[in-house]
Amino acid sequence: MTRLALINPNTSLATTEAMLAIAREAGPGIVVEGFTARFGAPLILDEAALGRAALAVEDLAADVADHDGVVVAAFGDPGLAALRRRLARPVTGIAEAGMREAASGRRRFAVATTTPELVGAIARAAQGHGDGELFLGTFLTSGAPMDTMADPDRLAAALGDACARAVRAGAEAVVVGGGPLARAARALRGSVGAELIEPVPAAIRLALARMENAR
Repeated sequence: MTRLALINPNTSLATTEAMLAIAREAGPGIVVEGFTARFGAPLILDEAALGRAALAVEDLAADVADHDGVVVAAFGDPGLAALRRRLARPVTGIAEAGMREAASGRRRFAVATTTPELVGAIARAAQGHGDGELFLGTFLTSGAPMDTMADPDRLAAALGDACARAVRAGAEAVVVGGGPLARAARALRGSVGAELIEPVPAAIRLALARMENAR
């Protein structure tokens, strides 16, 4: 049986469980096991927390080493490069996978998310994954991220507005930027006016393809 590890780089067990449910739906027939960061922040809101999350991901390397593949489930892909150096298994990031899927067919794409202090990290991720020339930028929800994310209805509405602004700017696909936003992304299906990319299912699809190629 194929075993895939999903690492949540923040410390929220609830977020791990939410992402696991979506990952298991996206990967029927495989075993998806969740691993939560042992230290760091419950929500990654800035570059300092992203850097701490990278260390927390690398700290889990031994725990996931016997899996067939690994998904790093935070936007910004913290610890992705370090984990690839340490493991002899395919390692996939949700930003990497979401952007790759959004840019397929050379489509112009954008990211919609809640975290203004991670805009620079998201732009660097697009450049680092080779999609920079197609990336139109990050479109943010209004209000304080913690307040917005505390209310599921408010979060879905705010993300919908950010996606609409991205589409008006020319985006042919929009990536919802963040593992903890997975449920809100589901609520927006079919209402954005462009293809909406959910990063966790995108990462499962890419991870499965990589595991198949590694056999």
